[in-house]
Amino acid sequence: MNAGRILGIAGGIVAALLAITVIFGSWYTIDQGERGVVLTNGAFSSIADPGLHFKTPIMQSVVKISTQQQTTYWGFKDTRDDMQAYSKDQQAAALRVSVTFHVPADQVEQVYAQYGSLDNLIERTVGRVAPQTIKTVFGQYDAVSVIQSRAKFNAEVSAAVIASIKGPVLVDSVQIENIDFSDAYEQAVEARMTAQVEVQKQEQTLQQEKIKANIAVTQAQGRADSVKAEADANAYKVKAEGEAQAEAIKARAAALGSNPLLIDLTKAERWDGKLPQTMIPGGSVPMLNLGGNR
Repeated sequence: MNAGRILGIAGGIVAALLAITVIFGSWYTIDQGERGVVLTNGAFSSIADPGLHFKTPIMQSVVKISTQQQTTYWGFKDTRDDMQAYSKDQQAAALRVSVTFHVPADQVEQVYAQYGSLDNLIERTVGRVAPQTIKTVFGQYDAVSVIQSRAKFNAEVSAAVIASIKGPVLVDSVQIENIDFSDAYEQAVEARMTAQVEVQKQEQTLQQEKIKANIAVTQAQGRADSVKAEADANAYKVKAEGEAQAEAIKARAAALGSNPLLIDLTKAERWDGKLPQTMIPGGSVPMLNLGGNR
């Protein structure tokens, strides 16, 4: 085989490789949930939306950046990053936290220009800022209050992380999945809570006894008032009857004084028509001397 033929075969191979490179390197696709940063000779050229696109082989390249939600974890079993924090009262706790975020589609160019890739962006913003911010908020609570006010703590952590992370990324949510104190402290807290519950129970019992006592006092007072009212009524009745009798006697006396014959009339009204069986010597027979002294 002569040298010319060898050069011809080699040239054909190079041409075929160039053709393949041109064919397969002249188009690309961007998936939904991505944006493409188009570079021409290494310089930013444009942003490619989802779909099929064409580019100049060799001269142009495309860097794909996801705009979908992503989540970074701390303290989970499948991650190496543990988040150890201290409460206001110096109680150590292991936190399990997740931060969900995404890159806005209109800030993809800024992501590439400032950070070069999505991984660098996550490491330098979310990865650095979120843990320190969470620890700072956690340190403003003592161990008991962070457990009792879990919802308030979560809300404050979320607001603080969202406000702290700057750059072409938006934090969608921050979740405090778990707060794990030492076993000794958790047992102490449980014992304290049990004691508080018992105290509250005793206070409720005391309040119930006070209410029962007040009811008994009220009922006794009611009965006493009823007896007093009845006694007052009886006394008033006796007084009224006495006054009535006194008035009747007074009226009768007045009548007798003005009409002496009223006595004889009263005797006649009371006589049963029978004569006495015995008489005093020299005495008069009742009812036979009526009017004899007139």
